[in-house]
Formats: sequence, C-alpha cells, structure tokens
Amino acid sequence: MQKNIGHWQRSGKKKILIRFTIPGNPIPLKRHRVSRNGGMYDPSSKDKKQVWLQIAKYKPKRPLAGDIMCKMVFTMERGKNQYRTGKYKHLLKDNVSEYHSYKPDLDNMVKLICDVIQGKGRMICDDSQICMLQAEKVWGIKGKTEVVIEEI
Repeated sequence: MQKNIGHWQRSGKKKILIRFTIPGNPIPLKRHRVSRNGGMYDPSSKDKKQVWLQIAKYKPKRPLAGDIMCKMVFTMERGKNQYRTGKYKHLLKDNVSEYHSYKPDLDNMVKLICDVIQGKGRMICDDSQICMLQAEKVWGIKGKTEVVIEEI
C-alpha cells in the first residue's frame, strides 16, 4: 500500500488529499439480512472491518468536515479466459474490453468504501459530504482498489 496525505493551497485555504490503495479484488457491499429470529444483521461487517484495518493508517488527525470529492478505481483481476492459448498465452484476446462490465455492481463497491471511511474517528464525518464522485471498474493483472479523497 502507498501512503500519500498532502496539503496544498487553493484560494488561500489549505486542502487535504488522502490517497491509498487496497490490494486484492474489490469487495461489494452486501445488503442487510433478517435472521431467523427476526433480527437484522450486516453481512458486510467483517469486510468493512478488514478494509478499515488496511486503510486506518491513512486517516487524518481530524475527519474532513467540508465538501469532499472522491475518485475510486476498482481493478478486477483478469480471468484466464481473456488470454490466448498456446504459444501466445501471455497475450490478450482481440475482443477483450478494458472495462469490467460484469458483477459485482460498481455502486455496491462504492458504498462499501463510503461506509468504511465515514464516521467518528474515520476519514470523513458523513458520506453526505461527498459532492463529486468519480468511479470506474476496470480489468488489470492484479486486483486492487485505488481511492483519492480530497477537499473541494
């Protein structure tokens, strides 16, 4: 993982930039479930905890309180079926897309990251602060999630 928290000047006010990479295939947020006894539970709670443990070292001293812009790139590991066979097995097939257009859904992966970075003692106070959001789901050699959070 890389660590990059920077400050820069724009219109006389210090802006904060938080950038981190989470290795491994991106994880989508799962819907809350109802147990047999009627209680609600969050099946993604373990995933959220695991992601937070990986990114906790990037949190600022105080959660960002202003308007936020988030950029997220979810890189999914390519399957063997996207490569040619035989002597050219290291080359991609001609009809393979750069973008990942299959499950898991992009919005569920974004929701998991937003849920993890918000809250008391986290990176931002509330995910309603996010005014601009850019997210994409692409293929790559290794799975990873790249996130940039900045004040605007």
